[in-house]
Amino acid sequence: MISESINWKEVYDHLLPRVFHYFCYKTGDKIVAEELTAITFEKAWTSRENFKKDVSAFQFWLFGIAQKVAVDHFRKSRYEVPIDSINIVSSQNVEKEADLQIDFEKLTSILNTLSDRERSLISLKYGAELNNREIAKQTGLSESNVGTIIFRAVSNLRKEWEK
Repeated sequence: MISESINWKEVYDHLLPRVFHYFCYKTGDKIVAEELTAITFEKAWTSRENFKKDVSAFQFWLFGIAQKVAVDHFRKSRYEVPIDSINIVSSQNVEKEADLQIDFEKLTSILNTLSDRERSLISLKYGAELNNREIAKQTGLSESNVGTIIFRAVSNLRKEWEK
């Protein structure tokens, strides 16, 4: 069986940070992101017998589960937590930490101006660290469309950053 050939420890070690960052971008809340990451891996583990594809397709299967977990979360909560509640700064230098926090808050406010689709693609690109081909496969969009949307969103982010 294919699912038995998956090294779950390796998968967990490799994909956990990517799934967690995906949820950080989606929810804006580190604690919620941890909870949704745990739910995603629990669902993957409990439905591992349903995974009958090639081991290389596992990442897409897992992020498909993650996207459904995110949809369920927002459906239940009916609100999106602002991304500025994420505290990813862990520097020893307080001044540097303050500067990073200010930059992060500025980026957060700009990210909040994106459409849901743009923010979702940005979450997959920079949170989950998927490339455009992987995002296209995950979302059903063409690779060209993914690249165009992300390019425009990042261009708008840069433009707003410079203001």
